[in-house]
Amino acid sequence: MSPKSSPKPSALHPQVGTLIDDGGLELVEVLGVGGYGVVYRAVDVRSPRHSYAVKCLLHHQRSYRQRIAHIREIALHQIASAHPNVVTLHRVLEEEDYTYIVMDYASDGDLFTQILHEARYQGDDYIIKQVFLQLLDAVEYCHSLGIYHRDLKPENILCFDKGMRVAVTDFGLATSDKISEDFRTGSVYHMSPECHDEEYARRFSNPSKPTYSPMFNDIWSLAIVLLNLTTGRNPWRSASVADPTFQAFLRDPQNFLPTVLPISPEINAILVRMLALDWRQRMTIPELRMALAEVDSFYCQDVIFDGSMAKCVWEAGVQISEDSTMRESTGEHVSQATDLKSRWSAESKSSS
Repeated sequence: MSPKSSPKPSALHPQVGTLIDDGGLELVEVLGVGGYGVVYRAVDVRSPRHSYAVKCLLHHQRSYRQRIAHIREIALHQIASAHPNVVTLHRVLEEEDYTYIVMDYASDGDLFTQILHEARYQGDDYIIKQVFLQLLDAVEYCHSLGIYHRDLKPENILCFDKGMRVAVTDFGLATSDKISEDFRTGSVYHMSPECHDEEYARRFSNPSKPTYSPMFNDIWSLAIVLLNLTTGRNPWRSASVADPTFQAFLRDPQNFLPTVLPISPEINAILVRMLALDWRQRMTIPELRMALAEVDSFYCQDVIFDGSMAKCVWEAGVQISEDSTMRESTGEHVSQATDLKSRWSAESKSSS
């Protein structure tokens, strides 16, 4: 996968070199651009070695719903940021045209970068377990406060200490609702089937008024992140009726994943429970933490490491492509597990 290109803010957003916070912070670099706004790296002009990440939310042409969403994002992030594995929100600056959210800056980038461009965790069972347990701690803490992230993915997990410490960020789609009707909220790769499609939600809620659990939607997302960490790949493009790989998984959930990804039987057993179609049957985080304690290896014995990805032995010499398909042992054509392809929050969205 090619490196991320340098993002550029729109003409409506502050340009690099702008001073904010009464001249105390200078915006020196654009880190990301999305529908939510722009994220900059800023330096303290009194101590230039000290950097912050500054998220800029544009007031111009904001709808009432967007204003409420921004207020909710800031409030929920402030509540959760006391945890060491949640990115600290230091302060919020209100100006006439912008709201600036000043947060910790992660010099090691996000988990996406560490997985794909650094291969930081590849083949290292100990580090994978330690990093994922930190993520579990952060999400469990948020859940204990009644905060459900709804957009857990590698781009929203920042890395420190050369990738050994991680912290959750971007609460733009988070909710405090225990039950939600906001479908198609988050990144399509990491979204649960009941969040993606009301038809799946109807199976396990009121058919006339389908809903889903944001808490257990997070559990589903954590399962995909665990596969990202381990293999550098996504198991399918979307957990939907339109995705042939996901449909193949539903036909044989106990045995399918090890046929397309080089994971160990013990990790497969955990993933099967995290990816239960009925969200009421999914693992809780305490159950997941106990199960992980017993894991010796995340990989099957004949795993092949190729660049940033882990492959099954039968994939040796095969070029992995998002658009490629191949025949599985079932004798049916299904899309092969895809490379971990996404961009800075570009795929995260809410239908609300």
